[in-house]
Amino acid sequence: MKTWHEIRGFPVAIRLLLVNQLGVNTGFYLLIPYLALHLSEDLGMSAAVVGIVLGVRNLSQQGLFLIGGSASDRLGARGVIIAGCALRTVGFGLFALGDGLPVLLAASVLSGLAGALFNPAVRAYLALEAGERKAEAFALFNVFATTGALIGPLLGSALLLVDFRASALTAAGIFAVLTVAQAMVLPARKVTSSGNSVLADWREVVGNRGFMAFALAMVGLFTMENQLYLLLPDGARRATGWDGAAGLVFLVGTLTNLWLQLRITRALKARGSRARWISAGLALMGLSFVPPMVVSGYGTAPDGLADAALRALPVLAGALLLYVGVMIAQPFVMELIPDFGRPELTGTYFGLFYVVSGIAAAVGNTVVGWAMDAGEYADAPWLPWACCVVSGLASACGVAWLHRRRILPGRPVAVPVTAREASDA
Repeated sequence: MKTWHEIRGFPVAIRLLLVNQLGVNTGFYLLIPYLALHLSEDLGMSAAVVGIVLGVRNLSQQGLFLIGGSASDRLGARGVIIAGCALRTVGFGLFALGDGLPVLLAASVLSGLAGALFNPAVRAYLALEAGERKAEAFALFNVFATTGALIGPLLGSALLLVDFRASALTAAGIFAVLTVAQAMVLPARKVTSSGNSVLADWREVVGNRGFMAFALAMVGLFTMENQLYLLLPDGARRATGWDGAAGLVFLVGTLTNLWLQLRITRALKARGSRARWISAGLALMGLSFVPPMVVSGYGTAPDGLADAALRALPVLAGALLLYVGVMIAQPFVMELIPDFGRPELTGTYFGLFYVVSGIAAAVGNTVVGWAMDAGEYADAPWLPWACCVVSGLASACGVAWLHRRRILPGRPVAVPVTAREASDA
């Protein structure tokens, strides 16, 4: 009830963006996780071609976040959000209607570009609209995003009983509804020019050494968060011998997120600096890989249901701790980013941050994947888990060091309304 009360306390624009993120993640996760299977089994494409299609989609999104952020600053976040959702409608529709490689590549480019547009724009709009309540707004944003990430695969697996085209058309329909809703409800906001060219804006953001150091320190966050889709599901399957155990990882995380996210953010916001809680959250994320690592050496199938459940507990405990670490750190990370620079460049800061995070996720997944293979070959199943522990603790130390050096911006002091009005006069 407190969560719903908090949601009602925000303006209509933020409430719409929360619902928007629920729909975005639902539509994305009901389609993308099954795309490779469709390309290889339904269309008979080789692994190389499947890799090209998926790689083009990922590159189109991760490589163009900076463009999407700049477009948000210069054209207004509202228009960029609407354009992004409209493009994803077209892109996902093409996945349903086309079987040829040119059409599939076009669908990949459009759906990737869509994400590059609306991801930084949504966060910039949310940050500017929420004012002093950014942390709470991003906490709720995380709740809706996590819920969508659970609903999407469940809906997608049900739609696959019909066929892949049903999934793609449903996803396209979700984005079409979001496009119309935003065009009708999302208020337009006056755009304040930065006074510089796009290249000058980029140089200003890249030249912000504190921000770049923070973005690099956060590499561990995205490396570990991505293990919710790679290492932890694999660990759950290996521990229990049941493919469906991977779903328990997401179920545990989603229920915990719905119950605790806003409570955690509100409690911590009143009890210390953002950097302190970001560092603590990263450390907890790193340590969350210890319980699965301790039991990663199971080499035999479980002996019955009770044994499988017992083996699953350390993996689920690790997933729970990882989700809690994300809940501690992420809202304060999102709150902190706009404070590194001018409000006119909020979208650009988010865009560059997500470029760095995308590269980090790709490199991190590659390292963890290599460690999984190397650990299996060398009979060292603990190796990928240890890599994640080191990654989390290194990022936590990095943020703590930046905080001690006073490189990170502090939380702005609230200005009384009367004083603000007097200064405006």
